[in-house]
Amino acid sequence: MAPEFALAQSDSRLEMIPDGPLYFPDAIGSRWRYRGHIETLPLQQISERKTFVNISSVTGTQTINGVPVKVFHDTNPGNHGATNSYYRRDAVGIIYYGSSPGTPVERQVTPYQIVHFPIDVPSSFQQFERKGIDFDNDLDGDGSPEKADVEASVTVVGKESVTVPAGTYADALKLEARMSMRIHLSKTKRSVVSTDLLTAWFAKGIGLVKYTEHQEMPPAATDRGGITNITEELEGADIKTVESPVSQDGRIRAAAYAR
Repeated sequence: MAPEFALAQSDSRLEMIPDGPLYFPDAIGSRWRYRGHIETLPLQQISERKTFVNISSVTGTQTINGVPVKVFHDTNPGNHGATNSYYRRDAVGIIYYGSSPGTPVERQVTPYQIVHFPIDVPSSFQQFERKGIDFDNDLDGDGSPEKADVEASVTVVGKESVTVPAGTYADALKLEARMSMRIHLSKTKRSVVSTDLLTAWFAKGIGLVKYTEHQEMPPAATDRGGITNITEELEGADIKTVESPVSQDGRIRAAAYAR
């Protein structure tokens, strides 16, 4: 996947959002309830669809490698079970510091930037590009974990109306996070590519109101591959306020490779 970079400031279509931090509220005690569904389509099998509930809350602060971060606790994000995620926000943006429990892949690519302030619409930037990381999984059955090359980018698409169980948000900020992972099979010396596209909508003063995620994993020697589609929509929120949103930490959903 070709990396995308920020659009030039001279572009006449560009809109700057000076109050970008207000789209990512994160005061301790804030709480969001989401209703979700997940659909898996294994190759050559009947698809399976499940519904789930996820409650996300800001539970406190923590220090990671000397850096203070905010802790978000999710009870069941994407129907994957409980997890804590760590984010830091300052005047220039939001940085993701990983999750617990995390994965070996995540630990090799974090921390990384996920939002720049002020927010330009439209704009995009490459989050990271790593080659030869440990995939920590033996897909081809030869007893050796595979290596992988991974890259990711974020695009601020624009503003649009979105309707969820909690209501309609006329000017939600739409972001897309794209990730591509080329996995090198040690047995056959060939490669397969896994992709992930996450689209998220954020409402001013509310935060994340909806996200959809499309994951594709091609078949390997001992893995059948498949497609997974995940959606979460806001049912209700209790947002606490702070004196200066710019000085607080923030949040955006991490993509599937963090799971």
